[in-house]
Amino acid sequence: MVFVNGDGRASSWRPVQLSLFFCSVCLVPAALYAQTGRQPLLPSYSEGPRQFPNLIQPYKEQPVPPIMLENSPRLHDLIRGGKMQLSVSDALALALENNLNIAVQRFLRPIAEVDVLRTKSGQAARGIPGALLPAGLSIGAIGVGVNQFQGAGGVGSAGGISGGGGAVQVPQVGSFDPSVSFTSSWDRTVSPLNSIQVSGVPQVTTYSTAYTGQYTQLLPDGASYLFSMSAIRQSSTQQHLIYNPAVITRFSGGFNQPLLNGFGLLPNKRFMMVAQNDIRTSEELFRQQVTNVVVQVTDAYWDLAATRQAIAAAERSREAAQTLYRQSQTMQELGTAAALDVATASASLAAADRDLIIAQTNFQLQQTQLKNMLSKKGDPQLDSAEIETTDQLPEANEVDVPQLQPALETAFRQRPDLLAPEQDLKNQEISVAFTRNGLLPNVSVFGLYAGAGLAGNTYANNQLLAAAGASESLAQDFELQYPEYAGGVSVVLPIRNRSAQADNMRARLERRQLQVNLQNTRQQVSLEVRQAIIGLIQGRAQVESAHQAVKLANQTADAERKKLQVGLSTAYNVILRDRDVMTALQADIAAVANYAKALVEMDRSMGATLERNGIELSDALSGEVTKQPSPPLRYPRYTGVPEQKQ
Repeated sequence: MVFVNGDGRASSWRPVQLSLFFCSVCLVPAALYAQTGRQPLLPSYSEGPRQFPNLIQPYKEQPVPPIMLENSPRLHDLIRGGKMQLSVSDALALALENNLNIAVQRFLRPIAEVDVLRTKSGQAARGIPGALLPAGLSIGAIGVGVNQFQGAGGVGSAGGISGGGGAVQVPQVGSFDPSVSFTSSWDRTVSPLNSIQVSGVPQVTTYSTAYTGQYTQLLPDGASYLFSMSAIRQSSTQQHLIYNPAVITRFSGGFNQPLLNGFGLLPNKRFMMVAQNDIRTSEELFRQQVTNVVVQVTDAYWDLAATRQAIAAAERSREAAQTLYRQSQTMQELGTAAALDVATASASLAAADRDLIIAQTNFQLQQTQLKNMLSKKGDPQLDSAEIETTDQLPEANEVDVPQLQPALETAFRQRPDLLAPEQDLKNQEISVAFTRNGLLPNVSVFGLYAGAGLAGNTYANNQLLAAAGASESLAQDFELQYPEYAGGVSVVLPIRNRSAQADNMRARLERRQLQVNLQNTRQQVSLEVRQAIIGLIQGRAQVESAHQAVKLANQTADAERKKLQVGLSTAYNVILRDRDVMTALQADIAAVANYAKALVEMDRSMGATLERNGIELSDALSGEVTKQPSPPLRYPRYTGVPEQKQ
């Protein structure tokens, strides 16, 4: 392609080639930046949309999976004939799929991944609930916007065509995400003049069409660079101009590199480091929530199993009271019992009816609480179904009590409420290192290259010649006909430096505070492990004592009935012994249930709840259980309420 200059000479196509080269300099880094990003093996919110080949994708709202508020199919599969045959394994699977507390916490990791995406652009992290975002990181936070490069059309006083050296300053600009900006404008200006000696006319009308393009980027080590291209086509009624219209172009490129304060990866990628730590923190917080739900569901399951045993005990006690009432009536008819004995037996039967109603009411309350934990919303089929617990309460066993030291080591290694504060301490260490860097003076080196061009013609209406003038002016930028080279050093020395000293001191004090708090948490974890072991030991002893009490109470009640049959006792004494049996049975059921929950607490205190129950955290995170939880089978199992002799 050949253009014609203002003087009629043909020019080569080299200016166009240089223009294309400039465009490649501006656009290729952005393409490489997008194409060299790490490709995740699984979909992740920490990776933004690819800009190539769909250029508009980053400017569109990205899809977010819809929330699922329907109960999982497993819930209805377990209901048959108005009954829900429920094991501990089934209850845990339903909780992982339907529990709303887990569903709420499930958003924590995607939020943390979105924070990673934000920090990759150079913006400040927003943090996640439950994780520490040190305040010291926000000092001089990058990413508040792309700084405007001084002198896009001229730096200092050396930007004009007429020359004249001056001070030059190239500041730090941009963010990690490259930015390309384009501006165009049209302007008409009428200016009155007080003299016609220069312009030749009393007023000047000027028409200007301007174009500007910029490319800026900040690198992770703190260096930043900018390329800028500007052009203006200007025609005027002023006389004695060399070119009218005139085409003025300017190309400039500059960089800024901090040497002390702000130099290196840590000061510039600190938010990215914290956001990456928060990914691990979100996992531990989610693990803690899942653990809490598993503990609640398991405890509720054993409470429900215990209330079912309590109903069985109340029913047998009522049967014994009813049998005694009938015997008393028969003996009254035979004349061997008084009317008071019949009234006493009748009162005992009424009390047994009351105890049975209370046990059934407790069962309904426990069942309702468990259903709420296992469902996302009310369901008529679930509401009308009665839960039948298929797993028996565990019997006390010496093997269940772990050794103290291994239990403590496991707890310190696995407890999520201990690992999350450790991640907070890591975030604070980043803040300490950043504020330490902030103590240094601000020293940076910068450089600038700029080229200017001026061309035009005397034929305002000749568009071909106007384009040739623009091409010639652009060629002058890169042929160094009017070059500008600049470089320098910027030094800022804060006198006394009290602000930076205070920020660093606060960050270190907060680190000390977190270290003490972490030790306090470790002490609390140690206490909970010791208490759980004591609870198991005491629970085992209580279960053995409760079993013995039930055995003796049954023997005593049986002996009292035999005495009644031979006339050596009264119905009132038999009722007292039956009440002793009922009290012993209730205590026995409570002791076994407490022992079952003590086992759950032992696993929780060691941070082994999910592992002991065969729960995959990935299933809890997805809400779709692919592997059925498998709680440990502890033998022997509680056989329930012993049959009472009549």
